[in-house]
Amino acid sequence: MPNHQFPLYYHEIYSSGLDRTARFPVDRYQLLAQKLSALDDENLISWQIPRLAKKEEILLVHQKEYVERFFNHQLSEKEIRRIGLRPWKKAIVERTLRLTGGALQAMEQVLIHGHIMAGNMAGGTHHAFREEGAGYCIFNDLAICAQQALLNSTVKKILIIDLDVHQGNGTASIFKNNSSVFTLSFHGQKNYPFRKENSDLDVEFNDNTNDDEYLKVLKETIPRALDEFKPDFIFYLSGVDVLENDKLGRLSLSLNGCKERDRFILDTCYKNSIPVQVSMGGGYSAVLKDIIEAHSNTFRLAQEIYF
Repeated sequence: MPNHQFPLYYHEIYSSGLDRTARFPVDRYQLLAQKLSALDDENLISWQIPRLAKKEEILLVHQKEYVERFFNHQLSEKEIRRIGLRPWKKAIVERTLRLTGGALQAMEQVLIHGHIMAGNMAGGTHHAFREEGAGYCIFNDLAICAQQALLNSTVKKILIIDLDVHQGNGTASIFKNNSSVFTLSFHGQKNYPFRKENSDLDVEFNDNTNDDEYLKVLKETIPRALDEFKPDFIFYLSGVDVLENDKLGRLSLSLNGCKERDRFILDTCYKNSIPVQVSMGGGYSAVLKDIIEAHSNTFRLAQEIYF
């Protein structure tokens, strides 16, 4: 694969009606893929079908008993209720393994195949803890990727930049005693999860925070984190549930503000020559076209800046 193309992982099963619950637009993945393809006049995107994550990769992070129950379709009703994906379908297993596999392969494109950035058009399942899933998240894809990346001799320090509107509580819990992984979360103070974990750096925003306030804090915080931690690799969770019309967000960023957020993160990584993997995260706007536009902006900026 030539390095002038953007490796982006996507699978039709992401759009199989399993996108959290029926309250949310289940076709955002397919519509996003169509939009990105239509805009890719120069064929800068290299579309990749994600593999299934292996059990041994998942076990790098997650408790064995929990993983075995998931693979054997034996999760309890209480566990399924906490995850929130209902009705539970057997297809959830393949979807989860491909979502995680796509995250791992995007990371591998950077660490092994010489790209400086790659993306997974899904993922960001940051509410999953070692021993249980929660908040529509079964396995923590970025935690699995980070643990796998640390097995590479070139990676000593990893920064996870989580800009989904909901705190990455599972990720914070998993890495709370791991000095090699710095967890940074920007999120709504009063939003889910209502019991927060302690990330290495938590930045909380009041309801209705607008572009100016959010971007000011972002542009002060990210360079300082890079200077102080000096990461070898960055995972960027680019949730667009920060938009003002998001049903679950409670912040008030505009489409332009969200785009400027992504531009600043990606441009900062590029200028500092820090490899990065991008995952989609959440987006639940009542206006479907806004979700597609915001996610599309993320990946189009990646093309513009890197390729």
